[in-house]
Amino acid sequence: MQPKLTLVGAGPGDGELITLKGIRTLRQADVVLYDDLANATLLEFAPERSLKLYVGKRAGKASFTQDEINELIIRLAQEHGHVVRLKGGDPYVFGRGFEEYDYARQYGICCEVVPGVSSSIAVAASQGIPVTSRGVSESFWVITGTTRHGELADDMRLAVQSKATVVVLMGMSKLREICAMYCQAGRGYMPMAVIQNGTRADEQCVVGQVWNIPQLVAEQGVGAPAVLIIGEVVSLHPSYVAECLRNAGVAI
Repeated sequence: MQPKLTLVGAGPGDGELITLKGIRTLRQADVVLYDDLANATLLEFAPERSLKLYVGKRAGKASFTQDEINELIIRLAQEHGHVVRLKGGDPYVFGRGFEEYDYARQYGICCEVVPGVSSSIAVAASQGIPVTSRGVSESFWVITGTTRHGELADDMRLAVQSKATVVVLMGMSKLREICAMYCQAGRGYMPMAVIQNGTRADEQCVVGQVWNIPQLVAEQGVGAPAVLIIGEVVSLHPSYVAECLRNAGVAI
């Protein structure tokens, strides 16, 4: 038995969006440590004999700390062999994947990474919103809404000034603050979408402009986990024009 850690990106939520290599890796697992955002149906690919342990992390709810997860990886790899760390989206996009990889490597454990489909791109696409489109947006930013200290990322202030598409992950708790920053910069008119449970069967999408998104989100009961998308590309969403007319009081 050789201790091993493999970080596997589970994709944005739809179980079919995991990669073929991710499935093959799950089939070789002795232990699966899975996150809150990883589709639970993926556990069916792991051997029946394998140990499956939920170590999800969700804001405002009791969960394992990152230090506890790191220690768990080491102990289980040494006791059982191959630990597959199943993480939502891609392990290296705000998934703390490298922290776990680096920690395990310090203990001499063989490590591998299987990239996943990132929600920063896939969730927008699931709603017909391209993060880039010729003549509309030439680039995109992906920003965490909340830093490890619970604050809004400093890059958000720079992103407000950019013409790029801005994708914010883990930003629902900072929604009003983000929208206020855009409004204060005179950009409250920017198209914006909030997509909850992206790519899943219960996906919900709210489309509008920055100035009225907090109200629309509250009215429609949309919450975390959600991806925020700000930029002109949101105007390409099929319902954007109709939504803007409706908010302006125009009968359609």
